[in-house]
Amino acid sequence: MVALIEELSRLPGIGTKSAQRLAFHIISLPKEKVQRLADTLVDAKQNISYCNRCCTITDDKLCPICKDEKRANRQIMVVEDSRDMAAYEKTKEYKGLYHILHGAISPMMGVGPSDIKIKELLERIQKEEVEEIIIATNPNIEGEATAMYISKLLKPLGIKTTRIAHGVPVGGDLEYVDEITLSRALQGRREM
Repeated sequence: MVALIEELSRLPGIGTKSAQRLAFHIISLPKEKVQRLADTLVDAKQNISYCNRCCTITDDKLCPICKDEKRANRQIMVVEDSRDMAAYEKTKEYKGLYHILHGAISPMMGVGPSDIKIKELLERIQKEEVEEIIIATNPNIEGEATAMYISKLLKPLGIKTTRIAHGVPVGGDLEYVDEITLSRALQGRREM
């Protein structure tokens, strides 16, 4: 039981108490259901890989978004991970393609440009007719460093490179928003 709790607590977002609850729940399940869970985990690990085009998680050579011929295939949004792509997809606003970096440049954590999927992005740009790259990395030090690095690589290629605007969250009070966010909100303003 201790080993099960330890393994479950290694999952992101699962603390010791949650791991303990999950472990007790799993133990209380019939053996067939536990076996199905174990088989599903092993099957997912064996059969899920990265999309050959955008590097997101998929169970096929191309993910459903890259297969969709209705998408604006000359526009690529660069995000840090598949969860960021899923967040943009929920908005139903973005109609282009994606490129998943699988992280951000972080010298403090020992993550350099070669540790994320920047090389794959550059190879993709050479193969495809791309008009715009939208850099949508997180608005933190690592995300900004990654955005700057990518934009410097793309500048000589003559591809339009944009950065998502950052600003005040809906429902937020201005008095509680930090200066950098307020400054970016002002810079990213648009005409009404």
